[in-house]
Formats: sequence, C-alpha cells, structure tokens
Amino acid sequence: MSNLTNNLPVKGMRVVDFSQVLAGPYAATMMAFMGAEVIKIESRTRVDIVKRASPTRFHDINLSKMSITLNIRQPGAVEIVKKLVSISDVVIQNFRPGVMERLGLGYDVLRAVRPDLVMLSLSGFGAEGPERHYSAYAAIFGTMGGLAHITGYPDAPPTEERGPLDLRTGQFVAFAILAAILHRRKTGEGQYIDLAARDGITSLIGDVIMDYTMNQRSQSRKGNLDDFMAPHNCYPCKGQDKWVSIAVKTDEEWEALCNAMGMPELSKDPRFADSFSRWQNQEDLDKIIGGWTSGYTHYEVMHILQKAGVAAVPSFNSEELFKDPHLNERGFIIELEHPELGKRKVFGAPWKFANITPQIKRGPMLGQHNEYVFSELLGFSEGEIAELQEKEVLN
Repeated sequence: MSNLTNNLPVKGMRVVDFSQVLAGPYAATMMAFMGAEVIKIESRTRVDIVKRASPTRFHDINLSKMSITLNIRQPGAVEIVKKLVSISDVVIQNFRPGVMERLGLGYDVLRAVRPDLVMLSLSGFGAEGPERHYSAYAAIFGTMGGLAHITGYPDAPPTEERGPLDLRTGQFVAFAILAAILHRRKTGEGQYIDLAARDGITSLIGDVIMDYTMNQRSQSRKGNLDDFMAPHNCYPCKGQDKWVSIAVKTDEEWEALCNAMGMPELSKDPRFADSFSRWQNQEDLDKIIGGWTSGYTHYEVMHILQKAGVAAVPSFNSEELFKDPHLNERGFIIELEHPELGKRKVFGAPWKFANITPQIKRGPMLGQHNEYVFSELLGFSEGEIAELQEKEVLN
C-alpha cells in the first residue's frame, strides 16, 4: 500500500490552509488526497463555524490534514506564519478581500519569504470590482451567479443549492492551484490566484448565458424538464418518498422504454411518435410513466430499464448512498476511526488513478500537530513554545 501512495501527484508539497467553512477546506482536502501535507491554521478563540455547528461535518470536510492553533491577531504570530510559508508551496485563504493584507500576510509579504509561492484567495465576488467586500455564503453566490434563478419549479421561487455549490467551488480552487503548480514547474514562477465563487457558479450555466447572448432569451425555472428530451423527470416508486429518474433521448430508447413497461403500443401513439411530440405532451406522458413506476421499487425500475438500455437511476437519500453496493465496491465509501467521533463513514476521493491510492486519513484534532509543526518543522525550542503559549500566540 505504501508503494501506491509514494507516487501521489503532489506528494512532498506543503499547503498552508487558512480557509474556513466548506469551499476552501474542501479544496485543501483534495490537495491532501493527492499527497500534499496540508497544515490547517485554527484558533481556539475563533473556531470555524462548521466545527461549532457540526463537528462531524467539519471532520468529513477536513480529512487527511494536520491542525495547528495560532492566533494570527497576536503580535509575533505573523512572523511564525511567514516562517511556515517560507518552507511551504501553497497558501489557501478565504477571508474577505483585504483581511490578509491588514494582518500583514498579503501576497507581496509572503512572496518575499517564498518567491515561487502559489497563493489562492477565495471570496464570494473576487478581490476586484464594486462588490468585492460583500459577504457571501453559498446561497448568496449561487443566487448572484445565476444558478438559483433557473433551479426549481415554474410556480415556485428560485431554489438555493447551498452546500453543493461550496464543494463545487472547492473543486475550482483545487483545479486552479494544480494549474499554477504546473506553471511553476515549467517556469519557476509563483502565482497569485484571485478566485470569485460567483464567477465559478456562472461558468456552470454557459448554455443559459449563450441563449441570452444569441437569442435575448432569459431562461427561468422548469423543474426536471429538459429543453429537448422527453420523458425527462423523476417518477414515484413504491415506498415513502422513493423516486426514480428517467431520461430518454432517442426514438430507439423510447421504444425500448415502452416495451420494458409492457406498453409497446405507446411507441405508435401519435402523441408520442417522435421526440418533439413527446416533448409537447410531457404532462400526459409523465402520468403514464408515473403510473407504471409506482408499482415497483426504485431499484427494480432501474434494473428493468437499464437492462433495456434506458437511462434510469434511483434518487438516493443519504442512507441509500452509504449502503449502495456500487459505491462500496468502488471503494468510495471509507470507514475511519476518530478518537472523539468514533467510527465514521466518509466519502473518499472522487477519482481513481491507476496504481495510485489516495491519501485518506481521519480529520485532525484541534491543535493536534502543534508539536510537529512548531518544534520539528520550525525549530522552536520547548522554552520558546512555552513563551508563545503564555503570550497566547499559540492558542
């Protein structure tokens, strides 16, 4: 197993993680999965709001990291950070624009101690522009990014997606950092990355933006319906709140669906004879399909239709995800032991490399790695560490 982790893509790289909540921490976790040594800067006086609200969620979003406690507002803490950055490769932070500069830890300062540093600053609206100082959580940048307006049903308000948008933003962060690392390996140059979550979310709805730029149409909510495919919806199944998603693209798939439902005559019905007719008559179509699916479990519908070549899968709740045999066989769900939380099932890396095993370990305890970082990495003596603790620099 050790041989499979020795060749991780960014093994040997050190990341200093100032980020909090979800998006930034998830990006740093992705880096840790790929082999980086991630050192999370925490504080006992300013605890991450996710840790306060849900220690289990905090754990699951901060896997494979180290944790040190440091009060960066105390005199002397800035010099410690600079010393740590001088032996690190990447800094991730998601304070509001200007905060790191006011703390004396802006990119220009940190670049002076590590010229080829890659530093990524994540914020809701970016470090430039009239809205740069606006507060932002996922519900905010998802709404201003344009995604909420097209999510939901036509007769209902826009729908906020929240947590998943944080994690998608975290993937943007990890991607940008890896691109900057590749650039550094080619040129020797460091990089400062200003990443706006709002920009990232808007980039996800490119087809909607294109529709407006080309046709001056501003799309709104249409539930589960597609612009072209029909049927395309979630249908009720046996059991309480059990659903299956079915999508049909071609006439061949439609015929296969009709045969699988035991209704071959539907493929000849003029209302459903071709894709445009099906799209025009979706309400009637969905009633027929929903009547059939309601006689089966969502798993049974999936197996029947997938065997016939029709795209159909259950709409899983959390319990079903963790029990899903496919995810478990792929090794995506991992059980870890935590000294406070006990045994925890967590999601691993969402990729599989050939002959490379992701570095997935439990999340750290608060300040668990103070001795390693301050003593072994930074070379502070026991007396110096005690003095810093007395001054509440290390807290």
